[in-house]
Amino acid sequence: MRLLVVEDDRMIGESVRTALRQEGYAVDWVRDGVDAEAALQAEPYDLILLDLGLPGKGGLDVLRTARAHGSEMPVLVVTARDAVGDRVTGLDAGADDYLVKPFDLDELLARVRALLRRPSGQREAVLRHGALALDPARHETTLDGAPVRLTTREFALLRTLLQRPGMPFSRSRLEEAIYGWGEEVESNAIEVHVHALRRKLGAGWIRTVRGVGYMMPRQP
Repeated sequence: MRLLVVEDDRMIGESVRTALRQEGYAVDWVRDGVDAEAALQAEPYDLILLDLGLPGKGGLDVLRTARAHGSEMPVLVVTARDAVGDRVTGLDAGADDYLVKPFDLDELLARVRALLRRPSGQREAVLRHGALALDPARHETTLDGAPVRLTTREFALLRTLLQRPGMPFSRSRLEEAIYGWGEEVESNAIEVHVHALRRKLGAGWIRTVRGVGYMMPRQP
């Protein structure tokens, strides 16, 4: 899944990006509102973590513009503005959640996971598909109750496919979901990850859709 971090503080931005990447998310980071709007026009994001006090263009303006253009992408406002009026304004402008600085990274990650569950209507924290279960919070995968050891990239790819069973993903879309800006992507990276997942889970869990890409079958 691809996330956009909009944060002008270098230390906060770097720590948030690192924490999210360690969870297997593809993360892009910009430091002002103008670059944020350019990124939103250029890339399909699953969620944005948005500071309000930004140079160039304020976070509320970025948020209002995105909503005015019909974007339904979840938005987590992360800001030092802790007054009730500021929280009300942010939520009324279209934010889905509001986190005040300073914050604990574990709480931020939990809020991100909760927001990412909403678009698919998923209420349970663990993704389940037949005998396969994936726990984003614990970064654990099991098959028939037995643990399956996956790399960070394999975990991210499997999570992407599990969230939309029956939906084919192209190679480029999968690359966008698990690699952020500046991360080197080998030409056959997705094929390598899919091969590794099939070896660890079994060949039937991920299907090749000829001329399109890969998908998790609706029925395991």
